[in-house]
Amino acid sequence: MNIKPYLQLTRPANIITAVSDILAGIAIAGFSFSLLGIDIWKAVFLCISTIGLYGGGIVFNDIFDLELDRMERPERAIPSGKVSLKGAIIFGVLLLIMGVVAAWFNSPTSAVIAALVAVCALVYDKFGKHHNFLGPINMGLCRGGNLILGMSIIQGAIEQWWLIGILPVCYIAAITMISRGEVHGGNKNTLYFAAFLYILVSSAQLYISYTLDNILFAAAFVALHIFLIFRPLLKAIANPIGPNIGKAVKAGVLSLIVMNAAWVSVSGNIVFALAVLCLLPISMGLAKIFAVT
Repeated sequence: MNIKPYLQLTRPANIITAVSDILAGIAIAGFSFSLLGIDIWKAVFLCISTIGLYGGGIVFNDIFDLELDRMERPERAIPSGKVSLKGAIIFGVLLLIMGVVAAWFNSPTSAVIAALVAVCALVYDKFGKHHNFLGPINMGLCRGGNLILGMSIIQGAIEQWWLIGILPVCYIAAITMISRGEVHGGNKNTLYFAAFLYILVSSAQLYISYTLDNILFAAAFVALHIFLIFRPLLKAIANPIGPNIGKAVKAGVLSLIVMNAAWVSVSGNIVFALAVLCLLPISMGLAKIFAVT
């Protein structure tokens, strides 16, 4: 069996960004609790969980999009025949089950969160992405849940910091709104609103880092994130054609790693933040081999 088409289905570059969500959630848990006593294996299982959840969600996205992809993206794994529809369904189900089971090794609470993320992903794949308003929020809930899944590594952290999970909802909602113009071009008003949401997230990071007395550490990471996402976005605003929109979406997705590194820097742990940032070249390298959008 040729494994590459199955890997193509999961968007490996994007999965790396999901792993960075978990690491950011772990760092956020450390805002109020010590990370010194964390069981490294529990962190590994949470990372495995998000690989399953994200990979499974993306596989079902392509399953539900099969008829559309036959017309617009016939080169993708399922419409091209490289992966059968039955094979894709089995693969997607196994990935989602892996995501929930791996989360259970941390705690039952983590397993419940993972199951909710899986449900949100499937709802988005089947229904949410067809709704102009609820779709972006639905997709954002998947990422917000993923961040909270990382926080669940420490009992009690979610109660204190769950509101931060709203910010990935804003960020991913922005990317999702932008992505609607990938094929036929976008709307400038939508792009301006996406820019507002990006600024909202970055401002929140700076504010929280200020309250924790770590703003000098966080400012550099936030500035890097703003540079990476706004450079292609401004080009798309100037000329909202499909290719420019696609570049803005790709930058937004890959820069999730930088945003998550910024969350780690908010905790004041620069070594951990730099380690998360090192996931970026890995994700970018995979993006040259496998599709991101």
